[in-house]
Amino acid sequence: MHTSSELKEYHNIINGKPSPVSSGKMMDSIDPATGKPWSKIPLSKVEDVERVTASARGAFAAWSSLPARDRGDYLRQIGDMLDEHGEELLNLETRNNGWVRDDYNYLNIVMKQLWYEAAGTASNMGSHGKTVQMGRDNFGYTLRKPYGVVLGILPWNAPLFTFTIKTAYALAAGNTVIIKPSEHAAVASLRYGELLSEILPPGVINVISGLGSDIGDALVSHKEVNKVSLTGSKATAEAITKASAGSPKSLIFELGGKSPNIVFRDADIEKAVNGLINGIFTRNSGQICVGGSRILIERSIFDEVLLRMKEKIQDSYIKFGNTLNTENTMGPIANLPQYNKVISYIKIGQEEGAELVFGGRSGGSTLLPGNTEYAGGYWVEPTLFKANSNALRICQEEIFGPVAVAVPFDSEEEAIEIANDTSYGLAAGVWTTDLARAHRMVDKIEAGNVWVNTYGIVGADLPFGGFKESGYGTDSILDYTQEKTCVIDFN
Repeated sequence: MHTSSELKEYHNIINGKPSPVSSGKMMDSIDPATGKPWSKIPLSKVEDVERVTASARGAFAAWSSLPARDRGDYLRQIGDMLDEHGEELLNLETRNNGWVRDDYNYLNIVMKQLWYEAAGTASNMGSHGKTVQMGRDNFGYTLRKPYGVVLGILPWNAPLFTFTIKTAYALAAGNTVIIKPSEHAAVASLRYGELLSEILPPGVINVISGLGSDIGDALVSHKEVNKVSLTGSKATAEAITKASAGSPKSLIFELGGKSPNIVFRDADIEKAVNGLINGIFTRNSGQICVGGSRILIERSIFDEVLLRMKEKIQDSYIKFGNTLNTENTMGPIANLPQYNKVISYIKIGQEEGAELVFGGRSGGSTLLPGNTEYAGGYWVEPTLFKANSNALRICQEEIFGPVAVAVPFDSEEEAIEIANDTSYGLAAGVWTTDLARAHRMVDKIEAGNVWVNTYGIVGADLPFGGFKESGYGTDSILDYTQEKTCVIDFN
């Protein structure tokens, strides 16, 4: 067994190479499957913020001056690099946050697609403006220009994906990038940054790890940072808005959701049941912003759908254990604070009078009896409540774990009303064989992403963003450029 002093150390990436923190201080990274340290990460301070911003600013002029097609060539090399290092990165990620590797096989493909798409977009869209004939003697045109230094703030639940989607398009547009991963899951991002820095010119990509309380305000308020893209919580977005008020900058916020997954009686029930389970319980233990945590079911099939879900869950559909073993289907909660939060919401649901359909247990010693390696891990079993009201806290507040609540509805209109009865608006699922109904639901649901007869599919070809308190803006090349206007009088 390794002691804390023997753990492998990872370092910030500044100006093209690994860079130890100025203070020399490190912190343990915890494996959520065991609850024990497995590596060490930097504990950066304000002086490290000055170094990383100077690195990104120093590289901006040369990088933004490159022809877009040349920037695209660099990004294609990164996509090619993932063929060699994708497995390494995904293994580090699952040790970081507990997602089972079965889910990440798909993610590796998406990551490569994003780099290749960004490479093509650099020359096809990122540098293209428009011309306008304004009158007989003058015309106008626009240019798309990069912002400068972009700060990407990552969540702990999906660091590699959010690292990729923020960095690829920002670089394609001609910006330089600083990535701030969560201290709960920084290892894969630090290694990712190291690999990227071996391809890109020095300072174009930088990664700094540390506590938000130590370096968060210094990063978002820094005068050399021109744009901030956050995937995280509403509270973090509010803190960023306040901290950046003295140095205003462009902001992108993706802030989570309380997504409805809606089943009509004409749906393919077996397919819908699989979609309901996989939308919240498997993959990443419900720790996903688009998790289908509100399951709305037409009343005539309500009991049947819940019974089928319960039978499938109890029939070894969910398998706990080694997160690197692709035969297992669900990992632990990613960190101790989130583990405690999820457990507290299970208690809240019971106190609110919601009926427990299945689940509710937690702890490695309970869910993996006899396996001492995982006894201290942050394990929670799939948990489903049923309720007659969407007003309960477990229906309104984002839990971010394998906990869902099922609510019946009697009509299409009521389904829409319940679906929209939340402050969030990130995603939704609709299960129906009625094409006209599908189109009506897509139109009426207040969400940035709606899936019909599937759930959670993302890729390089479509934008990803939210409505209402789920945020605004998207990590697209247009959002990483600003439009400059010129008018010329030629008479």
